[in-house]
Amino acid sequence: MRKIHLVDLQTQYEKIQEEVDTAVLDVVRSTAYINGPEVKSFQSELENYLSVKHVIPCANGTDALQIALMALGCAPGDEVITPSFTYVATAEVIALLQLTPVFVEVNPDTFTIEPEAVRAAITDKTKAVIPVHLYGQCAQMDEVMSIAREHGIGVVEDTAQALGSEYHSAKGSKIKAGTIGDIGCTSFFPSKNLGGYGDGGAMFTNSDELAAKIRRLSNHGQSKRYYHDDIGVNSRLDSIQAAILRIKLRHLNTYIEARNAAAAFYDSKFDPIPQLTIPARCSWSSHGFHQYTLKMTGVDRD
Repeated sequence: MRKIHLVDLQTQYEKIQEEVDTAVLDVVRSTAYINGPEVKSFQSELENYLSVKHVIPCANGTDALQIALMALGCAPGDEVITPSFTYVATAEVIALLQLTPVFVEVNPDTFTIEPEAVRAAITDKTKAVIPVHLYGQCAQMDEVMSIAREHGIGVVEDTAQALGSEYHSAKGSKIKAGTIGDIGCTSFFPSKNLGGYGDGGAMFTNSDELAAKIRRLSNHGQSKRYYHDDIGVNSRLDSIQAAILRIKLRHLNTYIEARNAAAAFYDSKFDPIPQLTIPARCSWSSHGFHQYTLKMTGVDRD
């Protein structure tokens, strides 16, 4: 009997095996392992998918968050607002840069950051806010952006669990998650909706200035080889991962549709059980269902 996994990567691979195997072998034969044509093609294709001006790939999602804060000019002692309910990486990068994490509450239905909690947490030391699009739904970005612009602080979207989800703005437009704030960040960890076969990540922005700085920071601070304008890091997406991600990007909408179909099936089985609360669907975002998260009442969770 085959085990049931949270994410069935084996079956997913089998469906695209021929495409993936060919693409990986092509990279190996080309020997263009770092910043090769596959990376540039993936970057361009993801820009088109997201309708964003710049995609800058990097080594992983944690690096993406760190580089984004560096690009915004965050300095030791600055405060960064982040939700109290999130994966450790969101707060970890703040601490790594010797910034001060300021934790605020999340919406109890969607688990995304509460805009009014952001407003209440702002001080004269606040440099940025990181709304996390948790489990596949976007935070209330109209409100977050309005507060951020009012106070002159940066916005870094953590889109690791919601790549492909759409935000429904108050103006009626639909915008891809990660392309609303100053910088969006994502992870291509294998279990993500768009996951590679190893580590990977990316940053998105519509700002030419920020894009140029992010590219420098992720490549040892250099825009020209051996000319180092900033103190940067070494964070690149390798060509093999890019080749795989190019193939999987073509299937991303289908993957999200399948997750929504599975979620609808779970709803039909779990909703009648009074001790369980099925995931809320907010009015301002589609749901990528990176995870299907139940709340329990009157039950020993363990």
